Amino acid sequence: MAKRDKQLERIKQQPTNVRFATLDRLLRRYGFTVRHPASGSSHYTVKRGRLTLTIPKHDPVREVYVKKALRMIDEVRHEEEA
Repeated sequence: MAKRDKQLERIKQQPTNVRFATLDRLLRRYGFTVRHPASGSSHYTVKRGRLTLTIPKHDPVREVYVKKALRMIDEVRHEEEA
């Protein structure tokens, strides 16, 4: 099992306690680009193809954003397997 897959499983088991840096690293490992916010904003934009998500930078990241990111990663994994 690849390192990114192990990290993904850990986050799936406990989506309420995920640091922003950890989620950022995981998304990048799955090929997402993370765009830093414009001046004064704390919202990062995550993109890969048609998939887009805006995540506010907080520690821990709110569960709703973690779950949305996990759904996006699942879509990417499904596309990679097909």
